[in-house]
Amino acid sequence: MAELKKEFLNVYSVLKKELLHDPAFSLTEDSRNWVERMLDYNVPGGKLNRGLSVVDSYKLLKELSSSKKGAQLTESEIFHSSVLGWCIEWLQACALVLDDIMDSSHTRRGQMCWYKLPKVGMIAINDGLILRNHVPRILKKHFRSKPYYLELLDLFHEVECQTVGGQMIDLITTLVGEIDLSEYSLPTHRQITVSKTSYYSFYLPVACALLMTGEKLESHSGMKDILIEMGSYFQVQDDYLDCFGDPEVIGKIGSDIEDFKCTWLVVKALELCNEEQKKILYDNYGKKDPESVARVKDLYKTLKLQDVFEEYEKKTHEKLNKSIDAYPSKAVQAVLQSFLAKIHRRLK
Repeated sequence: MAELKKEFLNVYSVLKKELLHDPAFSLTEDSRNWVERMLDYNVPGGKLNRGLSVVDSYKLLKELSSSKKGAQLTESEIFHSSVLGWCIEWLQACALVLDDIMDSSHTRRGQMCWYKLPKVGMIAINDGLILRNHVPRILKKHFRSKPYYLELLDLFHEVECQTVGGQMIDLITTLVGEIDLSEYSLPTHRQITVSKTSYYSFYLPVACALLMTGEKLESHSGMKDILIEMGSYFQVQDDYLDCFGDPEVIGKIGSDIEDFKCTWLVVKALELCNEEQKKILYDNYGKKDPESVARVKDLYKTLKLQDVFEEYEKKTHEKLNKSIDAYPSKAVQAVLQSFLAKIHRRLK
């Protein structure tokens, strides 16, 4: 894994160099230095799970579909699967840069949010757009001669539309919630998480790998359903860790309570609390002061939401395992099991 990550990071350096000298972007020396700093700060600093998952998934699919068991990937295959992985990491960086501004976040990946840095501020909005516009340039340079190029473009467009749509629902729901917390429900939470998280974090990496093997995505709708469900599970974990996780481990200070987010925790709390407890939630949820946040967290503990989450995680893990075991393709099964193993009982 260490060697794979090293090779993956080497591909980042290649792509960065290409983009900094891409004639499609008219950069002065100062702006080129800015973009390079912005890329290094925002793109490679995370766990890189989404990007590496493309390489892992392609490797598993190729090995288990090949007549030569244990066949190694060629340098070209490693490079191209890594390039697709970085396209996802670029989209992730764009989403995080803009999301942090919209949420007024302070830290990300163990460091100050990009927009919080001196002299950056709202320039970060344009930086997010630059990151987003890098992706089609990367795809065109490295995949336009591939038979699946148009399908790749369509896939990235579909996923991006789903993601920004999910973000919009999230933001609008927050505004409605400022008036009436009862608008928050499990169906609303699921709609947000499926669009905002499942598509680009789970479906996109595997879909990219499948296209590289020559498969047609319409032949694997069942795989998509499983990955969407897995992404929903991942977001519930994220909601839980935002409240109960260690900031030193997860790399950020949780702010979902202050930001009035429609999280799994607040939805479950609304389901479980009595009228007196509901008043505590209404009076304190979404307020910035530490005392109000503490009251909400105390209520979560009183409602034993940590135990409720553990039960949810156990049942969801069992359900996903059954769905994966029933999938007809052994190669796809292996990919899905690999994804599930990475997120089950995660701490960050």
